[in-house]
Amino acid sequence: MNALYTAVATANGREGRAVSSDGHIDLPLAHPQALGGNGQGTNPEQLFAAGYAACFASAMGVIARQEKIDIKDVSVTAEVSIGKDTDGGFGLAVVMRAEFPDHLQGEPGRELLEKTHAFCPYSKATRGNIAVDLVIE
Repeated sequence: MNALYTAVATANGREGRAVSSDGHIDLPLAHPQALGGNGQGTNPEQLFAAGYAACFASAMGVIARQEKIDIKDVSVTAEVSIGKDTDGGFGLAVVMRAEFPDHLQGEPGRELLEKTHAFCPYSKATRGNIAVDLVIE
């Protein structure tokens, strides 16, 4: 791959800080209350959800422009879950929700979601590694 941009961030665990090299991200990290933490910071699942949703929405914009589809009223939400896997460790699962207007309900929206999922760099990176469910709302 010929890198066009490289993001750099440093973290020191789930109870610490995450800081990007340019200083735009500087966040306290904490376990969510659902995992026994105090919830007084963000967590890796939230960061991954935000990044995946943004990347997916951007990828959808590329596909929509190519196919001349109006997506100005579309929003994308990523739900990232963490849980125990079959190996005794932890794994992730994603539900990608696209809120579509009427003209993208049904098959047109399903096709757009599938094409976006095939094109999105985050989707490519996770393919075969974590379950990603695509949902139209």
